[in-house]
Amino acid sequence: MKEELKSLQKETWSSLSKVSTEKELLEIRVKVLGRKGSLTQLLKNLGSLPESERREIGKKANEVKEDLEKRIEETLLRIRERERSEALKREKIDVTLPGRKIPAGKKHPITQIFDEVIDIFSRLGFEVAEGPEVELDYYNFEALNIPKGHPAREMQATFFISDDVVLRTHTSPMQVRTMEKKRPPVRVICPGAVYRCDSDPSHSPMFHQVEGLLVDKGITFADLKGVLTVFVHQMFGKETRLRFRPSFFPFTEPSAEIDIECFICGGKGCGVCSHTGWLEILGSGMVDPAVYSFVNYDPEEVTGFAFGLGIERIAMLKFGINDIRLFFTNDLRFLKQF
Repeated sequence: MKEELKSLQKETWSSLSKVSTEKELLEIRVKVLGRKGSLTQLLKNLGSLPESERREIGKKANEVKEDLEKRIEETLLRIRERERSEALKREKIDVTLPGRKIPAGKKHPITQIFDEVIDIFSRLGFEVAEGPEVELDYYNFEALNIPKGHPAREMQATFFISDDVVLRTHTSPMQVRTMEKKRPPVRVICPGAVYRCDSDPSHSPMFHQVEGLLVDKGITFADLKGVLTVFVHQMFGKETRLRFRPSFFPFTEPSAEIDIECFICGGKGCGVCSHTGWLEILGSGMVDPAVYSFVNYDPEEVTGFAFGLGIERIAMLKFGINDIRLFFTNDLRFLKQF
């Protein structure tokens, strides 16, 4: 039995010298020292030996076991040290290599136009007001002279959350909320996202608007024309021709839409402007006196004008973009152009 122990010890030494992975080492440990391992099976025969030999063989078996455990531990450390050294060689950093440039981010074209519009009107003395995108029917329609059953509600293609709650179809509700809290003079623009049930190359279910309001004593349509003419010239250039065209909005009277000369054909007529030579950019008008009754303003003392423009519409015209859906696809090839 003593010879068998020596033979097992030498075989294990030989196997350990050839081990290259922790998995192989674990297999040897189990094969030799496990519950069903070679050494364990050998010691089961210890009880059949005479008592005089049993003590000597038992001592030898413990020595062999301790020796093998020690060598297995040393082999494990050797394997781990080798693997760590190889990993360091693979992962080492060459500090002499040139650095990698981090690409600079760019503002989304919608954000760029937002910032430009807000900057222009801020220089004209308008303050910025923001409010909830989930809005009460009262502020979105009724307080803007659009009662229940009014045909103008059909123009809005509204997302209704309940009978009295909607996703706002314009940012005009903030004009009413502002007038409720502030007495004239009021000079405010309301930027933000709005929602309508509409989707095609020129319309999106979610888009962005900036709507403005100016209320004070003695405000006339000439003031409206002056402010919006300055805006158009600062946004599109001083050489840009524009016209005011009569229109209808439930909360303004009289109302007008502003067109600019088509930048593609120079006003001669083409497919972009439907051969009219003009492109619509925003709606406007004098605030209907009926709106003042909702905010306790006296229409005999104050007058005002309101306007609204679509940010995507302005961006498409300014950058020559023909599909509104490009703004929302997050295609870097498109966004990097701005």
